[in-house]
Amino acid sequence: MRYTPPTPENLEALKQELKLSSAQMAELFGVQGGRQWRKYTGGEAPREISPHLLFFAMARLELDQATLDRVLDRMRAVGATIDLDNLNSNGLATTSP
Repeated sequence: MRYTPPTPENLEALKQELKLSSAQMAELFGVQGGRQWRKYTGGEAPREISPHLLFFAMARLELDQATLDRVLDRMRAVGATIDLDNLNSNGLATTSP
């Protein structure tokens, strides 16, 4: 597989387009928190986003809920534990209480 990651500027533009906080972007991409997310969008040596993290986030934005549920059920069938219950109808993370 050939992969060239989006630039930090591309990722920041996506954040602005989606109107999400860094914490919400972290949830969307499946990273630890807003501070972790910012490592992909700034600093002297920003991290490159891996293809699996980018795929995960874009799938959550593009796939309908039934398809997401089927994929999550398949993950669970092979032994994974995963909880994405804090999602709104667009597949985006909602704020936690």
